[in-house]
Amino acid sequence: MAADRPTSLKPPVTGPKLSSPAVSADSEVAAFLAEVSARAPTSVAGEVRGRLIFALDATMSRQPTWDLACALQAGMFEEVAAIGGLDMQLVYYRGIHECRASGWVGDGRRLGALMAQIDCRGGRTQIGRVLAHAGSEAERARVGAVVFVGDAMEEALDDLCAKAGPLALRGVPVFLFQEGRDPVAERGFREIARLTGGAWCRFDAGAAEQLSALLRAAARYAAGGRQALTALANSSPGAKQLLAAMSGPKSGAG
Repeated sequence: MAADRPTSLKPPVTGPKLSSPAVSADSEVAAFLAEVSARAPTSVAGEVRGRLIFALDATMSRQPTWDLACALQAGMFEEVAAIGGLDMQLVYYRGIHECRASGWVGDGRRLGALMAQIDCRGGRTQIGRVLAHAGSEAERARVGAVVFVGDAMEEALDDLCAKAGPLALRGVPVFLFQEGRDPVAERGFREIARLTGGAWCRFDAGAAEQLSALLRAAARYAAGGRQALTALANSSPGAKQLLAAMSGPKSGAG
């Protein structure tokens, strides 16, 4: 259903400038998303680049992790630059019904600029809309992986598994990185990872180095598949952890 999917923002309506910083920031976000929303995945030497959907919970409890992700996302692009590059799409939800997706972006600096302008707002999780959107994107063109960073799950697990089904059928793994120890979220994230052939990993609050390693490993997988991730495992604890999580009986590592 269309209501289950994230929306792309239209360009802001022209008119008198508003003095509110929050309104101004939202307008800049809208303009950026409108600019890239129609872009198709770029290619190198005729080959479609790797594509990664980077999804974040932007409800109020996520502000510290959002700030951390802003600082680390550029490393995801750097990690795969040597093996052909990566196009990334940002998906986030916040508030009561707000769930939005950017176009496909191949420049980590531009994506970082977008993320820096988004503030977290109170609301409930909308993981189902993220999964439904990812399934739609994978139907249009190959998606290498979905990365989700969050700390809570407030939706029915059976519904989420149903929305993850199309991703599983298309071979799109979902990597879920959980902050904190919410048992409901852990159970749900593990099951989505198991269903899609992805992985669940926990990271500690404020553990920038740990999350950076995991995000880089997920980016390497999206760009080059399991072979590329395996090649990275000897030098990257994040890649080793992600491979172990993908191979484990519970698709997770604590």
